[in-house]
Amino acid sequence: MGFASFAGRVFFVSIFILSAWTMFNEFGVDGGPAAKELIPKLDLAKKHISSQLHDNLPDIEVRQLVATAIALKGLGAILFVFGHGFGALLLFVYLLVSTPLLYDFYNYSPDEPQYKVLLGDFLQCVAQCGALIFFMGMKNSMPKRQLRRRAPKQKTT
Repeated sequence: MGFASFAGRVFFVSIFILSAWTMFNEFGVDGGPAAKELIPKLDLAKKHISSQLHDNLPDIEVRQLVATAIALKGLGAILFVFGHGFGALLLFVYLLVSTPLLYDFYNYSPDEPQYKVLLGDFLQCVAQCGALIFFMGMKNSMPKRQLRRRAPKQKTT
């Protein structure tokens, strides 16, 4: 059971590790292609949130946002492989923040081709969030290993 659990965690986080490694290698002075893809989606989200709050949001440096995403994915994946619940929490926070921003299927009508692609990717991230919640729940429900106490020796006279 131990090896199967470890192998499952490795397969699960391979998505995050490979993605973080690619983003790190492409990260440049401007944040790389991830920042270029994120800028219009972030502007749209900021415009929507500021219209709902009736207040202007501060500017967010996209390069720092990409660096934070790399750090969350990389560190969370490494910790998750070794069974730490904090790694699962980091990956969950990354997915919780990035999924509605990156996969904005709600900005398209159902008959547009982007809608189905974005909806599929959005649902895949929701499933990953469910798997992380399941892992955290299982991790918390398992009793901690307790040391066996030795039975006291009987005195013989």
